[in-house]
Amino acid sequence: MPDVSELVKKGKALLVEGNFEDALAYFEQALLLSRNDPDIWNQKGAALRSLGRYDEALECFNKSLEMDPADRHSS
Repeated sequence: MPDVSELVKKGKALLVEGNFEDALAYFEQALLLSRNDPDIWNQKGAALRSLGRYDEALECFNKSLEMDPADRHSS
């Protein structure tokens, strides 16, 4: 079974490389294992935003903020 931190690490690397579809897949896998991690929701939002899927990205950013209201780097 994949490790959540490894999935997130790989997703972030793909995001930096501009491989947004694959990054999104890694963040979605990580969320299956850790649904309540605001950082993963934020990363998924960043991938969706980069793909031009703004409504979905906003939903992810809002979930991240609901879980951690002090986390303002997504807005």
